[in-house]
Amino acid sequence: MSTPNGFPQHSQVCVTRSMEGGAVQDLHAKKAGKAVRKEGGSNGVLTFKDPPSLGTSLNENVKLLPDELKANMKMKSFTPRPPQKPRLERAASLDEKSWRRWRRFRTSQESLTDPNETSSSNGSLQEASLSPPVRGRASPCQQCCQQNSLHSSPDASEGSPVGKSRGGSSELGKRACEISSAFGGLLRGKAFAGSKPRLSQIMPARPLPPMELNVASHALRTANRIDVDCLDYRLYSQHKFGRVSSSLSDTRLHGNGMVYDNCSTDSMKSTFSLLAPIRSKDVRSRSYLEGSLLASGALLGAEELSRYFPDRNIGIFVATWNMQGQKELPVNLDDFLLPTEPDYAQDMYVIGVQEGCPDRREWEIRLQETLGPHYVMLYSAAHGVLYLSVFIRRDLIWFCSEVEYATVTTRIVSQIKTKGALGICFTFFGTSFLFITSHFTSGDSKVNERKLDYNKTIQALTLPKNVPDTNPYRSSSSDVTTRFDEVFWFGDFNFRLNKDRETVDSILNQNPDTDVSRLLAYDQLTSEMSRGTIFKGFQEADIHFRPSYKFDIGKDSYDTTSKQRTPSYTDRVVYRSRYRDDIHAVKYSSCPVIKTSDHRPVFALFRVKVRPGRDNIPLAAGQFDRELYLIGIKRRITRELQKRQEQKDQKSSSICSIS
Repeated sequence: MSTPNGFPQHSQVCVTRSMEGGAVQDLHAKKAGKAVRKEGGSNGVLTFKDPPSLGTSLNENVKLLPDELKANMKMKSFTPRPPQKPRLERAASLDEKSWRRWRRFRTSQESLTDPNETSSSNGSLQEASLSPPVRGRASPCQQCCQQNSLHSSPDASEGSPVGKSRGGSSELGKRACEISSAFGGLLRGKAFAGSKPRLSQIMPARPLPPMELNVASHALRTANRIDVDCLDYRLYSQHKFGRVSSSLSDTRLHGNGMVYDNCSTDSMKSTFSLLAPIRSKDVRSRSYLEGSLLASGALLGAEELSRYFPDRNIGIFVATWNMQGQKELPVNLDDFLLPTEPDYAQDMYVIGVQEGCPDRREWEIRLQETLGPHYVMLYSAAHGVLYLSVFIRRDLIWFCSEVEYATVTTRIVSQIKTKGALGICFTFFGTSFLFITSHFTSGDSKVNERKLDYNKTIQALTLPKNVPDTNPYRSSSSDVTTRFDEVFWFGDFNFRLNKDRETVDSILNQNPDTDVSRLLAYDQLTSEMSRGTIFKGFQEADIHFRPSYKFDIGKDSYDTTSKQRTPSYTDRVVYRSRYRDDIHAVKYSSCPVIKTSDHRPVFALFRVKVRPGRDNIPLAAGQFDRELYLIGIKRRITRELQKRQEQKDQKSSSICSIS
């Protein structure tokens, strides 16, 4: 039997709807008492002349669906179940209530509760329907139900007859709101009688564009690379306080356009600087001097290491120079300590000197003056005329252990300290370093004496003393170089070329540039290292520079005296590591512009892998030579002022007067 309008007549219609919590309830309604009009020919769109209100119960009439949609509906009837008990929520504060009201007009992506009114969700649904649709498969009934459910899906907004209405996007939204309001009113009238209605959660019609995690300002990225403690600050605050940027200060910052990302906001909230914010709980829990085993918040742990060195590699400059005891120091050390080829300065500078100048303090001041205010002298030691200085970036002094040193005299008469070795060791984060500078026995034919000097040094150098060994299972009591992770040995080893002067000069004249492979075939140190009689386990970078000994002072020519000494590679830098591929040689060269000695300085640049460590070691706690730092900076400023005055005087003297 059919009605005059052509719709089939039924006594009951079962509408399946997705309720809160995932429960499915079947709601029954009797035959609709109000007219239903079919529009658009066969487009299957229903329009209510008088949409039911929110207080309508389940006993009210339901508008019937077209014949062609009846097959897509799930016809099922059973006794309705009582509604589940509503979840208890904590009482909202006045701040939260006002925030929720403000939030209701700002976004439709959260499920909110209206504490004062019982309005329908027509506005939200209409707002959602105006968004670009996403293709999906859903019947009109399922579409209406899903838009009112707590887990509404944007995939059901197209692909159905409702999605193809001729009325445009605004008419589509209006009809969707009417149908949703009708079914929503029927359901809420019975299932949620006496309770507050909940606005449905509206999901975006299309996925939001991805955002980078590191969205901080350029200055903040440059300063700290965004500390890992700050990356999760937004998620932490959302979990802790239930909302983000809810405080008055954050709202004003964003509202006034002062802040463009959350990381910048967090930085301004903490200290109004580029430093990363530190949580109060971290300040309470961190105990640097007692430390922890690589735990979160450790001073020498993995988090702090990754913040300063994301790739866990540091740059080290190692240099050796035999000064020949000259009082005169070079006018400028920039070409020596700061070569132009690398784009960046290194993190650590270690300079060893043999036959040093009489005024050791003046030499250290000149080093500080050249490196400038970014570096401080961590430690320096001397053994007679052997000097060893360690400079480090001022940011990194907090991650160093106590510095220890020891000396060895290889002369028979111990009072004469011109030959011997001087070693300095310390731990940086979790990696132990040993730097040794030596001056071995001189003489073309005294190879065995030089090997004896080496053996005495590795046996008699008593290091480390108080700083614990990072890997005692791989250490040997008879070899000091096995007790450290990274070892750099440099100095005037005095190994010569086993060839006469004429042959060496002819090879140098044939290859004036950097092809010195023919010379290295006669090198004593290369031959002994290949046999394993000296520097066991050590490596040396490829040599592409001319011999560093012996020059006429102030000239580029080799020895022109009556002795006619053969040019040789006496000044060398070798290295070894406990772990394979931990040390990578970047550059190995000499500095030909410094001509105050018969030796040319030799330096090497390295990239060294650093591992996290433990805080329970004797820490240097920021120790450095403060007096030297102030003197060096003062000298640097004075030199700059003198340069400006000279340039000013030169300009004034170049002005000509016309009479």
